[in-house]
Amino acid sequence: MNRLISLHNAAFGQIERLAPAVLPTLARLIFAAVLLGYYWSSAMTKLGDGVFGFVNLSSGAYVQMFPKAMEAVSYNPAALGLGYKLVALAGTWAEFVLPPLIVLGLFTRLAALGMVGFVAVQSLTDIYGHGADAETIGMWFDRVPDAHIVDQRAFWVFVLLYLVFRGGGPVSVDRFVLDRPEPAPRPVSG
Repeated sequence: MNRLISLHNAAFGQIERLAPAVLPTLARLIFAAVLLGYYWSSAMTKLGDGVFGFVNLSSGAYVQMFPKAMEAVSYNPAALGLGYKLVALAGTWAEFVLPPLIVLGLFTRLAALGMVGFVAVQSLTDIYGHGADAETIGMWFDRVPDAHIVDQRAFWVFVLLYLVFRGGGPVSVDRFVLDRPEPAPRPVSG
């Protein structure tokens, strides 16, 4: 039995030593493969016409984010207040900015934390704003692992929280920008 335990510890000890390098890089790769295109595509649907479409969002952007408020104003985004416009701009820009930051590994922890908040707001909007049905929402511990909101987004958030806690890993811009050794303090002359 001791030999089996030693063999186990030796094999998994090697894996454990690789984890700090492999897991953050793998988390960012999986985020890129699964969610980068999803969020980029979603952001593109929100842009308005012309060069300033990133500032003058489409009415569809407001319908996606504020479905009940848009219905109340007969789908006229100009009838919504400044607060709605600012939230819509922030949400749209977040969809464009945060995913590439995660993929590049630049300000990974902050970008991943921002995406956790984004996924939470997105999920609440889907549930309360768009009235997602029980099957789409899903439920944990129900033996049905494919609900779009509770099940899928739990995995999204887990990957993002891993990056919040562990950072971007060794193959990231953060490693070169944020993880520089601090210069030695200069002696104080007196």
